[in-house]
Amino acid sequence: MRRRAFISLLGGAAVAWPLAGHTQEPGRVYRIGSLHQSPADAPQHLAFIAELHTLGFLDGQNLTLDRRGYGLPVERFAEVAQDHVKAQVDVILCGGEAAARAAQAATQTIPLVVLVDDAIRAGLVRSLAKPGGNTTGVSILASELDGKRQDILIEAVPGLRHMAALVDPGSTTAVQAQALVQSAGARGVELSVHQVTKPEEIAPAIDAAKGSGATALNVLASALLFNNRKIIFERVATWRLPAIYQWPEIAEDEGLLGYGPRIIQIYRDLVSRQVVKILRGIKPADIPVEQPTRFELVINLKAAQAIGHEVPAGLVLRADKLIEG
Repeated sequence: MRRRAFISLLGGAAVAWPLAGHTQEPGRVYRIGSLHQSPADAPQHLAFIAELHTLGFLDGQNLTLDRRGYGLPVERFAEVAQDHVKAQVDVILCGGEAAARAAQAATQTIPLVVLVDDAIRAGLVRSLAKPGGNTTGVSILASELDGKRQDILIEAVPGLRHMAALVDPGSTTAVQAQALVQSAGARGVELSVHQVTKPEEIAPAIDAAKGSGATALNVLASALLFNNRKIIFERVATWRLPAIYQWPEIAEDEGLLGYGPRIIQIYRDLVSRQVVKILRGIKPADIPVEQPTRFELVINLKAAQAIGHEVPAGLVLRADKLIEG
């Protein structure tokens, strides 16, 4: 399988700060709260817990993970965030912008570690180098990657004239969506934007995209869309729509194309170490927001065959990983 060199995006630093010099207090049990739509047994959360173990924090011994914060609908984020504050957890881990906003509304003192599309645009931190306040985390620069994914999808569907973007307005602004429309237009491709704000809107939005004449779908970065990807898989299979997703792991599941950093790696290598820094006494204001520096293109040829689509050979050769048979 051909491998290509990983690239760096805007000089983001994925190397964790040294953890030496800060240790946990003997006999103390640390508590981590969570606000996630994904379940506690999702691969990225299991990788996070496993890495905490290697760093000296063992669930059930010197660490307690409040699992009430997993598998939540967005509507319950505020309630559970308040519960974490009342329980006086040591840190709250937030997946997505909605979770981060709910946590910030609930506390200005308990440290927050967030994984969001764009921490600066969302106004969650002052800067990446000096976040200030009680929030740090990982910013995946979704808008830049959404554009890159759009370019890949255009290449993956030769002769494409009309494509659609599935958009969560909580993650993608109108300005960002319009930039994608203009970028596609510059390449002679019409882009229609279809917004969803809750799971039950996803299938109708894809139906509308197909009805508008779109023959390919860019599923933009969003915790909502990631956590409801099975709905998307089923609908694009029904309409035989080639689609691209924000995480390589999605293409390893049932998606056709996935491009970006690996979510499992982010939780294991970046989020876990930021949480440990906080548990060992470093203030979140002093922990820079990190950015992924490694990106992968995964192509699922089995998914392509299922919808009768042939991915161009040139793109196949550039893939970091192919899913076959």
